[in-house]
Amino acid sequence: MAIFLDHILVPARDRVAAARQLAELLGVPWSTTGIGPFAPVFVNDGLTLDFDTWPEPIPLSHYCFRVSDAEFDAILERIRAAGVAFRSAVHGPVDSQVDTAHGGKIVYWNEPDGHQWEMLTASYARQP
Repeated sequence: MAIFLDHILVPARDRVAAARQLAELLGVPWSTTGIGPFAPVFVNDGLTLDFDTWPEPIPLSHYCFRVSDAEFDAILERIRAAGVAFRSAVHGPVDSQVDTAHGGKIVYWNEPDGHQWEMLTASYARQP
């Protein structure tokens, strides 16, 4: 059997608000309740992000989504429409630009708890 990541816990100050924001930006389903104390975001048929309310300090993480060109454009439009600041470099300034230097398109944004989200169309980590 192949190994697949099924779900991952995402710490948040407010699990429902954090789950709602990400689900709306990605255009995927979510729920205010799940198994246990989680607010799940159903990224695809095989991956769920379970948002959980944690006390301060929230441990920060980086999450990356690989999407098609059409999905990238649709998600980026929702990011812009929501007024979410984004950037073209992982540690760069907010420049509202798209990085195209790695054979695809890449953007980064941070959510209110500080987690960094990345969206790309070509995996630079898996290039030969």
